[in-house]
Amino acid sequence: MSTDDVVEIQQLLAKYAVTITKGDIDGLLSVFTPDGTYSAFGDVFTLDLFPKMVAAAPKGLFLTGTALVDLDGDTGTGTQPLCFIEHSKHDMRIGYYSDTYRRTADGWRLRTRKMTFIRRSGDHDSGRPHAYEPTP
Repeated sequence: MSTDDVVEIQQLLAKYAVTITKGDIDGLLSVFTPDGTYSAFGDVFTLDLFPKMVAAAPKGLFLTGTALVDLDGDTGTGTQPLCFIEHSKHDMRIGYYSDTYRRTADGWRLRTRKMTFIRRSGDHDSGRPHAYEPTP
């Protein structure tokens, strides 16, 4: 695992946090592979559904920590802590992302990102059903 690869992935994950915080959906989608997915609330969202899901989600600050990354050639896995602060009430959600990465011709990209919430009870789970419901 090279330092250059780790730094590139850290910048990729920073781009995810900054673009979703700013509402830049095109920038957000660019951090994923074309077949990438996002999982939360018991569902897996493909990139074509991602813009509608993000639009339905609360807005605020996505504050992420340094990811623990494990790379093997052109693929890898990682875990990144998250504290989301909703903008209008300053309510917080905490948890972590579990990721898979793939090196592409355009550099490292997220292949999958799965959200796990940490509850006040100490439970770790994928969350309540989301406000966005995919249409058939």
